[in-house]
Amino acid sequence: MQKKDLRFLKDLVEAPSPSGYEQPAARVFRERLALSADSVETDVLGSVHALLEGMRPDGVSVMFAGHIDEIGLMVNFITPEGYVAFSAIGGVDAAILPGMRVRVHTDDGSILGVMGRKPIHLIESEERKAVTKIEKLFIDIGLSADDAKRRVSVGDPITFDVGMEEFGDGMAVSRAFDDKMGAFIAARVLEEVKAAGGASGACVAAATVQEEIGLRGGITSAYGICPDVGIAVEVCHATDYPDIDKRKHGDFECGKGPVIARGPNINPVVFDLLVKAADKAKVDYQVGAEPRGTGTDANPIQLSRGGRAAALVSVPLRYMHTPVEALALSDIDASVRLLTHFVLDLAPGTDFTP
Repeated sequence: MQKKDLRFLKDLVEAPSPSGYEQPAARVFRERLALSADSVETDVLGSVHALLEGMRPDGVSVMFAGHIDEIGLMVNFITPEGYVAFSAIGGVDAAILPGMRVRVHTDDGSILGVMGRKPIHLIESEERKAVTKIEKLFIDIGLSADDAKRRVSVGDPITFDVGMEEFGDGMAVSRAFDDKMGAFIAARVLEEVKAAGGASGACVAAATVQEEIGLRGGITSAYGICPDVGIAVEVCHATDYPDIDKRKHGDFECGKGPVIARGPNINPVVFDLLVKAADKAKVDYQVGAEPRGTGTDANPIQLSRGGRAAALVSVPLRYMHTPVEALALSDIDASVRLLTHFVLDLAPGTDFTP
């Protein structure tokens, strides 16, 4: 991955953007594609759509959707002593919160906070066996009660205070790879298609919002854009670390290429074309079984209007919905090559009827 692209990925994942508060990540996405796309628009929900016009009127239009919202927290109450009580935005695991540093994002900037609870010395032995409930935790922002209430407002979003770093052999760790990495891939595919002279049909890189709380941006973007083909670009659960049951969850390894989903949420014609594109691009890939709706933006894409040809391409991710989500950067690059070939090879008039 080139340094400028690595910088873009880092800026995107580090931009604070819990569901409903995606504006900082949307800004990064818009600025990156301002010179590559023919148009960049933001809808009323906050999703960003970058369009590259097609070369032929009968070309097949393709939308790549990666959501830019992340899980997070929200200020719910400020105690008389100046501590911050909070609620979860999306699927937050309460077990990982004690002892964590966080950022409270206010109208005047961000404030460092630490997740507090009673130390182990003061916790009864039976209580130690249970996960502390979110409503029993609090955030210490180191301010007096008056200053806390002056600077922090109910509804302010909160993110984990960690950023992106490279580690090991080609690995990277960050919060919010789920799924700003998907938006990164969508943007890079549009750039590569542009560099290749364009495709026969229109290409849209969609940075969707509010996926973590109900696929909401995917619903509105799929309806508004109405592409012939819509591909959700997501993360999936890597199963290459201890205590994961591969018989139940499949066999997906970091560094072995993107995962092409197969199942009722996936148009079989698009699946076959993705496999052919991977072979042509000489990209290693893995196949994921999805026996029902995938729980990604591929769901609303498939069901939009009279139905769209939908697919799902994912990058294996370790430790999803934690501050230490880990992936192989090579899988991101491979996904870009795969999807770029898919778009460039898509013949006008392709029939996606099963």
